[in-house]
Amino acid sequence: MTLIKAVYAALIVGFLIAPLLVVLPLAFTSSAFLTYPIPSWSLRWFTELAENAVWSRAILNSLVIATATTALATVLGTLAALGLRARKLMLSTQMRTLFLLPMVVPAVVLGVGMQALFVRFGINSTYVSVIVAHSVIAIPFVVISVSGALAGIDRRVERAAESLGAPPPKVFFLVTLPLAMPGVLSGAALAFATSLDEVVLTLFVAGPNQRTLARQMFSTLRENISPAIASAAFVIIAGTVIVALLLLLLRRRAG
Repeated sequence: MTLIKAVYAALIVGFLIAPLLVVLPLAFTSSAFLTYPIPSWSLRWFTELAENAVWSRAILNSLVIATATTALATVLGTLAALGLRARKLMLSTQMRTLFLLPMVVPAVVLGVGMQALFVRFGINSTYVSVIVAHSVIAIPFVVISVSGALAGIDRRVERAAESLGAPPPKVFFLVTLPLAMPGVLSGAALAFATSLDEVVLTLFVAGPNQRTLARQMFSTLRENISPAIASAAFVIIAGTVIVALLLLLLRRRAG
């Protein structure tokens, strides 16, 4: 039975990573086309990303927006998880569902609504609008991750700190937050990856100066299929993996 489970898990993992194993090697092709077999190995398309002003600006925009989104979504999602943790909170189930709605509402619907809202406030086609839009869809991941971490904290530890005279802010920063840090870090990693990958909302709320890497890849696919797209995908995946590994290391140190 254990062998069957292991084989089944291996098949699922293989199914999930098979597209990556097909596409990512094309980032190192010397050809101008996405074709197999690869004639020879080259870094020309990574050089294209670095030297082409459009691609390099898109990478920089993605890093800036993803970093700001991670900070905003992590703070707001953590505060939301703390608020939903209160047992005496009325309509807590309904409020939790409300926080998770951006995960199930189609991105096109969110994009249309956000675009109309941002135009009314005069912030459409700005970095602020893109960061806010990305944060809306990233917050649910943080809420879920932090809520799971908070559920594993023994409330008696916090009550002990309170009984010793520690004010609520001190209890939070010295007791609750360190214990919930693994969930906070996991939520931050998910928020960063979500922002890097988001393209639909970006199409609605971003202007020409906020072109992200995902949006540039989408535009390039429509205009001209180039191995530079595979190189850009490699950059996104590598960036996400590096962030995840760093957060995993921090989690182990925190543990």
